[in-house]
Amino acid sequence: MKRILLLFIFVLLTAGLSAQKDTVNVFSGGNLRNISSKAPTVTVNIFPVPVRENYFNIRSDREFVTIKITNIIGQDILREKYNEPQTLVKITLDAPKRGMYLVTVGFRDGTRIVKKIMIEQTE
Repeated sequence: MKRILLLFIFVLLTAGLSAQKDTVNVFSGGNLRNISSKAPTVTVNIFPVPVRENYFNIRSDREFVTIKITNIIGQDILREKYNEPQTLVKITLDAPKRGMYLVTVGFRDGTRIVKKIMIEQTE
C-alpha cells in the first residue's frame, strides 16, 4: 500500500513539474511562435511612487497615445487619448482614494504596458 501511494505521489509530482515551462507556445495561422519573443522592450517610468498628492508623471522612451487608470477591482478611474503622441505627461486625479491602481500605457502599434501604483493619503 505504501509503495502504491509513493508511486502515485511520484507520478503526480513528475507530471506537475513537466507541465511548468518558462515560455508558452501559441499556435496561430499555421505557424508556431514563441510569446516571450514578442515582449515589448519599452521603458515606462511613473513617479513619484507612492503617489501622495493628486498627481503623478508618466515618462516613456517610446511615444504613447493612450493612458488608462483602473482601480484594483477593475473600475476605470481615468481614460486619456492623445491626438499627438506623448513621451511625458502629468496625470491629475480628482480626490483619489488610497489604494492600488493599474496604469495601462498604450502605444501606436497596439502594444500596452501595465504598471502598478500605490496612492496614499497626504498627512
